[in-house]
Amino acid sequence: MTHTVIVEFPCVQGKGKEFLSLLFAALVDTRAYAGCLSVETFFDQDNPDLIILWEKWADRAAQEKYLAWRVETGMLGMIGPFLNGAPRFVHLTAAD
Repeated sequence: MTHTVIVEFPCVQGKGKEFLSLLFAALVDTRAYAGCLSVETFFDQDNPDLIILWEKWADRAAQEKYLAWRVETGMLGMIGPFLNGAPRFVHLTAAD
């Protein structure tokens, strides 16, 4: 069974578009990471400074290993100046 994660990035007002540019470049490596099945990128129509990722992973362990790799490589530090709060990770389980 695949693992679905929603990640919300609350950006500093006016920084959403710039953050998306940085994110698009980084997502090349995300999509190539072992266990990543897909990543879709969205922004909130009513708040373009709220960026959302819809991720599908082989399992939760793969997503957690990926996130640890991002922390180790300094990616979270690079995105920090764009954020107005910590990213929010929502791990979903299908109810059907």
